[in-house]
Order: sequence, then C-alpha cells, then structure tokens
Amino acid sequence: FIMRTLLDSWGGSWAAVHGELIDASALPALVATIDEQAAGLLTYLPRPGDMGPSWEIVTLNALRPGCGAGTALVDGVRSAAKGAGVVRLWLVTTNDNTRALRFWQRYGFDLVALRRDGVTASRRLKPEIPLMADGIPLRHELELELPL
Repeated sequence: FIMRTLLDSWGGSWAAVHGELIDASALPALVATIDEQAAGLLTYLPRPGDMGPSWEIVTLNALRPGCGAGTALVDGVRSAAKGAGVVRLWLVTTNDNTRALRFWQRYGFDLVALRRDGVTASRRLKPEIPLMADGIPLRHELELELPL
C-alpha cells in the first residue's frame, strides 16, 4: 500500500526537499482507514534539533479528500510526537500548493521560512519535478511548523 500510494501520488518513493533526497518508503508511516479501506498515508522523519527533537512530515496523502483522513493522520503523528518528547512538527511544501497551505494553516501550522528557488535546486536531484502546476511555476519551498 505505501509504495503504491507514493508511486501514484509522488511518482515514486523519493522526495527531493531542502537539498536532500529522502526515501519516503523507508520512513515511519501512519495509515488512515475508513470502513476498513485505506483513506490516507503520512510519512515522517525524526530529526535532532537545537531546541530538541523534531519530526519532519515528508508526505501526506488523503486518498479520499474531505473525509477527515488527513486531519486524523496529523492528529496521530502529533500525539505520537508529543509522547516521544518531540518539540515540533514541521514540513515543507511548494509555492503552488495552495490547497496544502490552507490545510496546514487551518490545522495550526505557521509559515516560518521561504527557501527561494528551493524547488529549482531540488530539481537537480529529482529532474521529474514538474515546472508548473495549475499554471503556477514551481520554484520555492515553504516551511511550516507546529510547536508541541
């Protein structure tokens, strides 16, 4: 399920972000189900931090948008992170992804960094990253965080 979801949604298991290639299929993952059917997937990467440990959300896929799977997955990773003594959850999205920006900000994540031309740099690691989405050039990485 995990590999198929990553392939269908991301074109493969590798994410190119902040100058790094990350194999999302090798990361800890949460799966949301509705009526015993898979409804979403979240992968995350535990990282050390200056202020304490953090978990980076690498992928989030709601396979049935609007049913609450995405929120349930973020609730789950947030709860697990708090239990593990993690001080913040964070993620990177792209400048074109207005739907994701709306979701994350409604959840309580705050925009904390803009990496100008971050996607342009990531394209050197993963050339299949598209140049445009919804008529918007994919160029910048936006970092959002949720302190715990």
